[in-house]
Amino acid sequence: MTTVSISLLREITEKVRPPRALFVPYPLGYPLGEPGNPDLQKRIMRAAFALLPRTDTPVLESF
Repeated sequence: MTTVSISLLREITEKVRPPRALFVPYPLGYPLGEPGNPDLQKRIMRAAFALLPRTDTPVLESF
């Protein structure tokens, strides 16, 4: 099963090295950004889903 992670702590993600991860620049507890901002939340989810076909793992992209 192909997986993708949304990461809030880049340093930890670099050590864990999941197959696919999207780093987002938001505080802990807010992996999809601002509450009440569905457009931003959809953009984050689409960016994460776009990593699913990648086979050149590990992948760590920044949002």
